[in-house]
Amino acid sequence: MHTCVAFLPLLVALATPPDAAFAQTAPADSPICTDRPTNGNYACTVPAGMVQIEADVFNWTANQANGGRVDSIAFTNPVLKYGLTDNSDLQIAWAPYVRVRSRDAAGLVSIADGVGDVTLRYKRRLTDPANALQIAVLPFVKVPTAPDSIGNGKVEGGIAVPINYSVPGGWTVTLGPQFNVIADTDGSGYRTGLTGLVNVAKSLGAVTLLGELWTRQDFTSAGTVDQYSADAAVVWLARPNLQFDIGANFGLNRNTPDVVSYIGVSTRF
Repeated sequence: MHTCVAFLPLLVALATPPDAAFAQTAPADSPICTDRPTNGNYACTVPAGMVQIEADVFNWTANQANGGRVDSIAFTNPVLKYGLTDNSDLQIAWAPYVRVRSRDAAGLVSIADGVGDVTLRYKRRLTDPANALQIAVLPFVKVPTAPDSIGNGKVEGGIAVPINYSVPGGWTVTLGPQFNVIADTDGSGYRTGLTGLVNVAKSLGAVTLLGELWTRQDFTSAGTVDQYSADAAVVWLARPNLQFDIGANFGLNRNTPDVVSYIGVSTRF
């Protein structure tokens, strides 16, 4: 059995009805709360029985290395969420079309396109939605549906722990520790990794400004591979159930994509 498949029993266990201490309900008419933009997640969940869609209208990743360049474009890239209980939701993320254009140091260009991988996520909020401090657990499993030219053909997974703290004056501070189980590039097995971030958001009425520092460490037999980025985004809450966003992530070292830019929309019904 693949190592990350071991997260599936955890998904089932967490999906059991919550204890009374965690049964407080976020009002269904409260403004939409999403896991986008930037790399962070929020502890909030979709109200029970409601459907939420969070999607990139357009997502472009550019990276230059060793004299070559790779550009990846994902169209729509939606996350579909369903509120299971008062404090939990089930999520499915899938990019229906991805296009990867590669140019090597000699100028040779190759293009690959197709569907992306599917990621299954389950989020359970552990705190009263009225609290200033919010914590959730978010295990996930990636199912390899992308062709080999786009994905690695491996099941992978992990667990994130979104932590949000609301500060008077419209400020929110988010921490995003995450444990990853990742396939080795040589196909020999799996390795572990850690992801972390610090995100600061400022609400200005219907507009929210976000700034973030993100890091990821993958532990391989050859050593640790470090990635770092500085991220920024703007969110506009057009209506309580409709949100638009735009943002970009800027790589801070050679292991990180140079830039990831996106425009997104989220809605709930």
